[in-house]
Amino acid sequence: MESGSLKYYARFSAIAFQMGGTIFVGAYFGKWLDGKYPMDKNWFTIIFTLLAVTISLVNLLRQVNKINKQLDENKKDDSKKAG
Repeated sequence: MESGSLKYYARFSAIAFQMGGTIFVGAYFGKWLDGKYPMDKNWFTIIFTLLAVTISLVNLLRQVNKINKQLDENKKDDSKKAG
């Protein structure tokens, strides 16, 4: 396995952990708010979990686009070196 591809696998793994952490923090904060300000339903947990999921997906798209641009630049550089 090339060290470059291993680098990209590590970046994708880091993105997964970032998503999990962000969603966990959002849900935990919502649960804390629900405990502090009780209502009929756990609205804070629902809202902050959905907000965290949205933020995670936006972050995922940004990071994947950045990685794709870097891969395209590397391919262009490799083709220039070969040609």
